[in-house]
Amino acid sequence: MEAGGLVSDELILSLIEEAISKPECSNGYLLDGFPRTVVQAEGLDRLLEGAGQHVDRVFQFRIDDDLLVRRVSGRRVHPASGRSYHVEFKPPKVPDVDDETGEPLVQRSDDNEDALRKRLAAFHECTEPVIQHYNVPDSYIFSVSIYLNVYRFIYRL
Repeated sequence: MEAGGLVSDELILSLIEEAISKPECSNGYLLDGFPRTVVQAEGLDRLLEGAGQHVDRVFQFRIDDDLLVRRVSGRRVHPASGRSYHVEFKPPKVPDVDDETGEPLVQRSDDNEDALRKRLAAFHECTEPVIQHYNVPDSYIFSVSIYLNVYRFIYRL
């Protein structure tokens, strides 16, 4: 993951299988960022079929890569507390210093521009066939520039 790669399909599918068997998923659940490839989609379809379930909605959010790089590469975290900051959108009072403790903030190793651009390239290459696999209606594809509140729309679905 630190080099910009993705987690294996088998691991993700096994985690999903475990999670959807829990009581808190009995009324439904949301998979965020999965599946990313047709192979993953087919694996998910088989897993869900075995559980007597199926994918009933798919949403795609299209966000400009440069905006994603800006958002992700600017994140900073206070490791001990988990408090998060952003150098541009939610800066600490003193750059690179936690507001509460005065301890240094860190940037996750996979939040750098090179790793993110690798992940984005892999994502784009594999995602369009997944959208075609699930035959997503145009009304479920959202283009996002800076911020788009689609909660109400999705909630109604």
